[in-house]
Amino acid sequence: MASLEKPAVGTTTVKWRWPSVHPEGRKYVLIAAVITAFFAFMAWETLAWPMGLVTLWVASFFRDPIRTTPQGEGLIVAPADGMVTMIQRVELPPELRGPNGLGDQPLVRVSIFMSVFDVHINRTPIAGTVRQVVYISGKFLNADLDKASDENERQHIVVEGLDGQRVGFTQIAGLVARRIVGFVKPGDFVAAGQRIGLIRFGSRVDVFLPEGIEPQVALGQRSVAGETVLGRPGLAAPVGVAQ
Repeated sequence: MASLEKPAVGTTTVKWRWPSVHPEGRKYVLIAAVITAFFAFMAWETLAWPMGLVTLWVASFFRDPIRTTPQGEGLIVAPADGMVTMIQRVELPPELRGPNGLGDQPLVRVSIFMSVFDVHINRTPIAGTVRQVVYISGKFLNADLDKASDENERQHIVVEGLDGQRVGFTQIAGLVARRIVGFVKPGDFVAAGQRIGLIRFGSRVDVFLPEGIEPQVALGQRSVAGETVLGRPGLAAPVGVAQ
């Protein structure tokens, strides 16, 4: 678990390092590499070179870079890498309603679409306790479609912050994605920006901002999981919100 202690200032330096491959993806990289090696051993160059590129892509898909989460009271950070494709006030999914969820009133939903070239490790938007994890089986429509929120395979997660405020977000499988992998369960304590799961291969994450939290991203903007600030309290009018 990531530390919640305030980082020391000016005590060290930080260097870039090559992103590691997440353990969840290492078996897929190994399978692709073995197939590539077999083609190369058989001198089937027309198959070996394309398969080698596939191996590199699989390794890139499961890359797990280090992220530095902004510090600040009330900040909500992006749970996923990708493009902000929708910002609109919507009715909550049934799984996120009620006293154990986010209430019953419509909230602003920020949708982030992850292409097959984005990092697919998802992170929690806030620090706190995981109150709810609800998995729903479903279809595999294009995750960029609005109806994917209601019809696709998905997993709803609610985290309650130290101040009692709850943030809900939903991992949605897409056209190519065929499995949502979770790393947390109800009752777990998570730090802001901590890894909470991944979705294989191209998908979407919806974040429901609490009342009083204004979106700080615009449509078409690229977000970085664990680093981009999606919302913060007490600021002026929302950016690009469709009512």
